[in-house]
Amino acid sequence: MKREQSVSTALLLAAGAGTRLSAGAEAMPKCLADVGGRSILERLFDNLRANGMRRLVIVTGYRAEHIRAAAGQLAGDIEVDYVDNPDYATTNNIYSLWLARAQVREPFLLVESDRVFERSLMADMLTPDKAAVSEILPWMNGTTVRLDSRRTVAAFDLSGKPGAPHSFKTVNIYSLSLDSWDKVVARLDEHVSAGRINNYYEVVFSELVAEGALQFTAVIFPEDLWYEIDTQADQRAANQLLASWPLD
Repeated sequence: MKREQSVSTALLLAAGAGTRLSAGAEAMPKCLADVGGRSILERLFDNLRANGMRRLVIVTGYRAEHIRAAAGQLAGDIEVDYVDNPDYATTNNIYSLWLARAQVREPFLLVESDRVFERSLMADMLTPDKAAVSEILPWMNGTTVRLDSRRTVAAFDLSGKPGAPHSFKTVNIYSLSLDSWDKVVARLDEHVSAGRINNYYEVVFSELVAEGALQFTAVIFPEDLWYEIDTQADQRAANQLLASWPLD
């Protein structure tokens, strides 16, 4: 039996502008937004360190210098590398993920820059080919997945409509083995070559899962222990939620 390799690298997609969190000249990257007295980026570093992670690769774009400055102060013993997305304003995260293909050549944890989550949840994600999912609450929208009886992701629904029975919201945190990543990169190459650079990377995951080429085991994130922060209203809601987290 092939032994699962533990994940010790994370990839953070942080190229976009957080214009719905702060507008105008003062708008900052989402990962620098304050949630419960700490930035999202600081919380991620704390989570990585608590779970024995050794490396973080950050895809930057909008106001990249601010992310680099903050990460330099927060990194400590975690190695930090950067990938620049110069086309962040005209592309989506499928392109940011594709740009990271040369920097990441090991199993890794994929995280988006607007997620906060209680640190103990990361432990179950540190073997490859996991997908964090959650029971669906009214505030949630976007991609959902359907699970089979083994808690394996059977299908993605990218429509953004309310979930069908037995569906779960994607948290947009995944772990990938190197074999899975190679398959993803090959499909990303096809999308980018065809100019399909304004999609979400989950389009690729959806295609590969439907073809049986990619398999994720679901890890259930309790719906009150994570939050997606896109707007100031989300920021306020997350501030209230975090006050009850046991390890915050």
